[in-house]
Amino acid sequence: MPLAICATPIGNLEDVTLRVLAELAAADVVLCEDTRHTRVLLNRHGIVARLLSYHEHNEAHRTAALVPRLEAGERIALVSDAGLPGVSDPGARLVRAALDAGVDVTVLPGASAVETALVASGLVAEQYRFLGFLSRGEKKLTGLWEELRAWPWPAVAFESPQRLPGTLRSLAAVDPERQVAVCRELTKRFEEVARGTAAELARRFDAPPKGEITLVLGPAAVRDDGGSATSALAAVAELVAAGVPRRSAVEIVSRLTDLPRNRLYEESL
Repeated sequence: MPLAICATPIGNLEDVTLRVLAELAAADVVLCEDTRHTRVLLNRHGIVARLLSYHEHNEAHRTAALVPRLEAGERIALVSDAGLPGVSDPGARLVRAALDAGVDVTVLPGASAVETALVASGLVAEQYRFLGFLSRGEKKLTGLWEELRAWPWPAVAFESPQRLPGTLRSLAAVDPERQVAVCRELTKRFEEVARGTAAELARRFDAPPKGEITLVLGPAAVRDDGGSATSALAAVAELVAAGVPRRSAVEIVSRLTDLPRNRLYEESL
């Protein structure tokens, strides 16, 4: 039997798929971060299952013990407390070990805090960057904000409510006009999506709020100090026509105009 990676609700217990419920009911064992948390979901849907803890503190030795069981044909399902295991949650180690052992892995998708927050923020675009959990270090945070000033797409991150005020103050110090959405308690009773500039939200969240937080940063404002994007693209085209490799041409024009390299390259194609 394949290892089944099962997405669970990010808040509302009704946000679980029929496939996931069927898999959890049929599994010989269900691996979960917190057995008490997963038991609530199973009880809500009338499922009786054998649970085994699988979290960041025991995943190494659990993985070593579980692979032979998978190879022997045992039906094992893996869940996390919320969302899809392996994305900022334990699970990637077991998936790699199963695949290395020749065991099939199947993924049963479901609710996603990242995509839910992105759409709810109103800042969605053709692509986005997932940052995972933000760094706790001020220098690393400042470096990230500086890097993202040249990123012309949205970015999504997880943050703890306790650190949220400091994170927003840090962002506001570097990029105060950046559009931001603080998504709190998504899909739950007291869901809230607060939108505004980094400076505005830093003032609004001057104390830690309650609940799970997903942070969405809007696309960076295009800084065009050397001319319009149109003229910059024309300059890239002229350099390419003169025999300069496209990437080199983009690099040169990006330095002169302060326009993002990725944007120039994509729009010049």
